[in-house]
Formats: sequence, structure tokens, C-alpha cells
Amino acid sequence: MADEYWDRWFNWRKRSPFFRNIFGDIDEVFREMEEMMQRQFEEFSRRTPKDLVRERTLPDGTKVREWGPFVYGYSVTIGPDGKPQIREFGNVKPESRFGRPQIDIKEQREPLVDIMETDGEVKVVAELPGVEKKDIKLHATETTMTISVDTPQRKYYKEIELPAKVDNKNPKASYKNGVLEVTFKKKKERKFKGEPIVL
Repeated sequence: MADEYWDRWFNWRKRSPFFRNIFGDIDEVFREMEEMMQRQFEEFSRRTPKDLVRERTLPDGTKVREWGPFVYGYSVTIGPDGKPQIREFGNVKPESRFGRPQIDIKEQREPLVDIMETDGEVKVVAELPGVEKKDIKLHATETTMTISVDTPQRKYYKEIELPAKVDNKNPKASYKNGVLEVTFKKKKERKFKGEPIVL
């Protein structure tokens, strides 16, 4: 009886101009959403670096395409000035172009980095899981530090602005359990005494 009732109701709904207009509008909205998602997926596929696209054969012989890994995250810490500092990490960056949201995808992943500053030191801590110590390349100037890893399994890259001038000649660096720590001594500011001027 209940099945018969629902069948009658749905048949009446299809014939009714009122319901046909409402459900027709909803069907149109869903169709537009599907087209938009299809366009976004095609754009996403086109912009994905080749190293992040793989083809795998399933046990039944079917071939499937896989993308990734895609990583995006951020950390929030309170800086010495009391203001929040937001640092992004990963290989996916949301951005806006021509007023439209876009996703920028890179082969190299930005590691999660934390920077700690004391009176005499600046310490940089970076998470680099799945990496051998020998594969990590570090470069530092007085004001920046660059972390780079380029292996078939993992690619990391990050350029870090340091909060103070440092002595980049003799930093202390260690790597253990996927965590890199680099400690710099702050550069001492030279205070020049003025020369007397004779009139």
C-alpha cells in the first residue's frame, strides 16, 4: 500500500507544473555543479607536476591513475612581539588569480618549520620525515637559511627568513628521527664610537 502511495505521488509530481519547475531548477543547479567540478578536476590534473602522477595496475588488470601526495597545513605560534605567526607547509598552496581561487601544486614540499629566538641564539627546527641525513642540503646567509632535499621518494624545499642577523659560519646542526635542528649564534652588533671633531 505504501509503495503504491509513493508511486502515485511521484507520478503526480512529474505531471504537476509547480513541482516540475522546482525540481527542474534543482536538476539544473546539480548539472551546473557537476560541470564546474569536472572543469576544476581537468584544471587540477593539467597543473599537477608529472612526478605526482602515477599509473598502477590492479590485480584484475585494470589500470588506475593516482595523484599525490598532496599536503597542506599551517602552524600558529605567538612571536616575541605577542602577535600570532602563521607558517604554511606542504606542496599545495591556495591562491587567487584574476579574482578566482586557484590551487598551486609543486613537486617540492615545504616542511613544517618552527623558529625560536633567544637573547643570543636563533634555532630552526624542521620536520623532514622519510629522509636520510646525507640527502639534506643546507645553506645559510646572515639573514636566511635554505633547506633542500631532492630524492626520488621525497622532495623538500624551504627558504626561511631568520628573525635576526646570525653567524652563518659555525652553526650547530643535528638530524634525528625526521627532525632537523640548526642553531645559530646571533651576530653581535658592533657599536662604533664616534671620532671627535676638532673645530
